Amino acid sequence: MQIHIYKEESQIGKAAALLVAAEVIRNPNCVLGLATGSTPLSAYNSLVELNKQGIIDFTSVRTFNLDEYVGIGRSHEQSYYKFMFDNLFYKINIKPENVKIPNPEESCALYDEAIDAAGGIDLQILGIGNNGHIAFNEPCGIFSEGTHIVNLTESTIEANKRFFNSIEEVPKKAITMGVGSIMKAKEIILIAIGKSKAEAVRSMINGKINPMCPASVLQRHPNVTVLLDTQAAALL
Repeated sequence: MQIHIYKEESQIGKAAALLVAAEVIRNPNCVLGLATGSTPLSAYNSLVELNKQGIIDFTSVRTFNLDEYVGIGRSHEQSYYKFMFDNLFYKINIKPENVKIPNPEESCALYDEAIDAAGGIDLQILGIGNNGHIAFNEPCGIFSEGTHIVNLTESTIEANKRFFNSIEEVPKKAITMGVGSIMKAKEIILIAIGKSKAEAVRSMINGKINPMCPASVLQRHPNVTVLLDTQAAALL
């Protein structure tokens, strides 16, 4: 596990974008695993700029997103489908048919089969929750395998309420890639920003491998790069 610490969030975004750009340049047909939320937004903004400058071409790139809320439509302001198209896909030259986002109304197993049919994920971008979750794999007694529907914990709902008008509007369930699916990625980039992530980051890097901190399983992955700001790295 390689760990890099930066002073500014913008530096993290640029560093992550350069790692993704290197993969796209090396393999124009690569498969990217993408995350949503505020954490990867700076990286996506940098990728848009690199695409506009003609440095990277997304024409043959395929993507699979980690997760999506259950109970809100794709046109909802806070759906991850809308987030990805508004913040990345509409702004780059990716083919819509090459974009895959989990759909709660479709089979979870079919999503995993689609990833396998694409040859697996070459590079996966992750964030980490305050409670150590990756994607929406919440702390529990076992590491999940494939894509599945999960009940969100109170801490996750609380953390996400800032995106909604009230906590009552925050979805209580989500569809998510499993930990097993994530661990199959050939390379992983995890981004963590802010002091609220410091405890989870410490548990991920220095704690025991334990499904109560799902991110701790990344200690077993052979190719993980962790990008942190000074606040997220404060307890290391």
